Amino acid sequence: MRRLFALLAALLLAIPLHTGQALAQDYAEESLPNPRQEEQALALMDAIRCVVCQGQPISGSNADLAGDMRRIIREKIAAGESPAQVRAWLVSKYGDWVSFQPQVSPATSPLWLVPLATLIGGFWLLSRRIRIGRKR
Repeated sequence: MRRLFALLAALLLAIPLHTGQALAQDYAEESLPNPRQEEQALALMDAIRCVVCQGQPISGSNADLAGDMRRIIREKIAAGESPAQVRAWLVSKYGDWVSFQPQVSPATSPLWLVPLATLIGGFWLLSRRIRIGRKR
């Protein structure tokens, strides 16, 4: 009888946990009632990188963390925060890498300077090769 009671208690405790997870996941997919806010949320979701998938925006990711991030974005925008404020919060929590459009700062300067330096170096090498070819 004790085993039956323990099994029944375990099942009753597990049901709310399972239901809560399902509700949180469904809420991440729910649109905001205000179409303008939903448009802002979707645009921000397209500009934020999934931390788990590492190359996919959270708008198209099936990862649980991406669902949580979508839910947080909708909650914060519904509470009146601007997309820039929400982006800043996400960057402070997950780092500059989470944004597909990182801001220029000392920490992100290599993202902006390395491609420029590579391009300049390529033009320099090309012009040098052309000059050497003309001298021959």
